[in-house]
Amino acid sequence: MNLDELIAIDVHTHAEISKDGHSSLSPELFGASADYFGSHERPTIDQMAAYYRERRIAAVVFTVDAEHATGHPRISNEEVAEGCAAHPDVLIPFAGVDPWKGRAGAREARRLVEEHGVRGFKFHPSIQGFDPNDPMAYPLYEVIEELGSVALFHTGQTGIGAGVPGGAGIRLKHSNPMLVDDVAVDFPHLKIILAHPSFPWQDEALAVATHKPSVYIDLSGWSPKYFPPQLVRYANSLLKDKVLFGSDYPVISPDRWLADFDKLDIKPEVRPKILKDNAVRLLGLKESAK
Repeated sequence: MNLDELIAIDVHTHAEISKDGHSSLSPELFGASADYFGSHERPTIDQMAAYYRERRIAAVVFTVDAEHATGHPRISNEEVAEGCAAHPDVLIPFAGVDPWKGRAGAREARRLVEEHGVRGFKFHPSIQGFDPNDPMAYPLYEVIEELGSVALFHTGQTGIGAGVPGGAGIRLKHSNPMLVDDVAVDFPHLKIILAHPSFPWQDEALAVATHKPSVYIDLSGWSPKYFPPQLVRYANSLLKDKVLFGSDYPVISPDRWLADFDKLDIKPEVRPKILKDNAVRLLGLKESAK
């Protein structure tokens, strides 16, 4: 990975389809997501690599394992990791492990890091049906912290299940960032990303990220033109070293996000931190051998 040539690092993109056509979401949930965000293509990992390479952007890629709550089988973490390994100049593998898997999930996480080069793990508490501070997830966090990996938590409202009766059983309360504050206390060296402007808990997310040294915020899932003013204010000041560019591709394209970000009132010296430098430091990225 040639860091000097990259203009940005997108820390939040989804592998939505496997090589054999298996979707990361059930047809019901995918249909609701498409209605909420607008219809979009579901690129393969190879297609994602080509897309990001053309734009000189690197991307963190993951899927979500919510098999316990939804009954829908996940996309293989190994497939995601191997797909990213084929494009190390632009793709960075994360994984999804259902916290309901307990110690079996912790063993899987260790194997994915040690044998497949996974750098972090994505959690979606609302879809997975758990509170981030539930002790049943702690064996998994222990491994992630020990190995120096990143735990990325969806926070705030989700478009998944929106408009489906009962929200398809998805409970928004699980994604309150204050629940992650407990995780940051109990695992003080665990690197944590709070994903998205955390509507309706934006102030809570800012408080946690300001108070806990290991907690970062990514800006995915929203066009920057809709960012709450307090988020922009903190990104420009107290959290300038802890805010990260993320798009939520493919539901939001980096092209749209970056175009709107250009119009945002962000200090010139802060822009490169948000777009790339903070992610390089958090993910421990290094230049590839020439």
